Amino acid sequence: MTWHEWAEREAANIRSAGRWRAPRDRDAAGVEGKLSPDGRPVVSFASNDYLGLTQHPAVVAAAGAALARWGAGSGSARLIVGSRPVHSNLERALADWKGAERSVLFPTGFAANLGVLSTFGGPDALIVSDELNHASIIDGCRLARAETAVARHVDPEHVDELLAGAGSRRGIVVTDTVFSMDGDLAPVDDLVSVCQQRGALLVLDEAHAVLGPEPDLPTHGAGALDVIRVGTLSKTLGSLGGFAAGPEVFTDLLVNYARPYIFTTASTPADAAAALAALAVVRSAEGDALRARLRSHVERLRPGHPSPIVPVVFGDEQATLDASAALLEQGMLVPAIRPPTVPDGTSRLRIALSAAHTEDQVDALARAIATLIR
Repeated sequence: MTWHEWAEREAANIRSAGRWRAPRDRDAAGVEGKLSPDGRPVVSFASNDYLGLTQHPAVVAAAGAALARWGAGSGSARLIVGSRPVHSNLERALADWKGAERSVLFPTGFAANLGVLSTFGGPDALIVSDELNHASIIDGCRLARAETAVARHVDPEHVDELLAGAGSRRGIVVTDTVFSMDGDLAPVDDLVSVCQQRGALLVLDEAHAVLGPEPDLPTHGAGALDVIRVGTLSKTLGSLGGFAAGPEVFTDLLVNYARPYIFTTASTPADAAAALAALAVVRSAEGDALRARLRSHVERLRPGHPSPIVPVVFGDEQATLDASAALLEQGMLVPAIRPPTVPDGTSRLRIALSAAHTEDQVDALARAIATLIR
């Protein structure tokens, strides 16, 4: 079999399973835009730009100023000649935001998880990972060369049982704080207690935690917790990149051990500057107002739901595709999420709300969804 024959066979298998995917261009700045191939106007309910900061004037201006000062790219890895003052300024601001001694930038949130888990994992470690963790965590566990035990979803007692079998190995517990496909929350407080009792390192991926949780992390004094907080710049902060925040001794190791940091060109100065400006908005009264507006949108669509990720599970793949198509006919872009992104039998619409949506847009979506699930 030639490589072309192999590739054609694999593509045919995907198509026959009804799981073929291809990107569609959306000509847009914000939630409203035109979708290829026919240029139809749509309102997107699929973006992770939760606070609408990709379009904030201060964020756009900061990116433009950085572009004019430093150019389009960094030209090298941070440890060679790719580091600019804006990278260091952003790292200090992120550490202050997360109450950590230091933070380290990565080119993406995916790379941050790869870097953290491959640095702290190893043959002498046991990683306990929630069964619904993000793909970046799963791949980070694979790269870590450590045994990985998969814990039942949001089950701290099972996490404790698995850590009890670590023996002399170092324990690591890793979890999303907000799960990307269901929008539910990890039991962070309970995991903190388990890690304190077991002496385990807690790695929290807070990529989607725009509305919380805001965990109380006892990092000093008696019963101090070893914790690394992983985040992304591409969702709440509306830019591109990732970071890990924690004790300086941990972040120093990342700088010296993490291959996704050492061997990758530094993020563009424009991306870093945009994130720094967005962080200033997030930590201001305006940021409070944007989160309140987002929280109100969630309440309009699904009262009491803890995050702006709202799943509508159909189970059947074709039924989910049909529902997505029906919404698109009404000018609402809500992609169908199917295996392997989610487990078999749990295909769904994944609605992502933003503070940039209007109340009328959210209400129209709510009415349309109600019709689909009758």
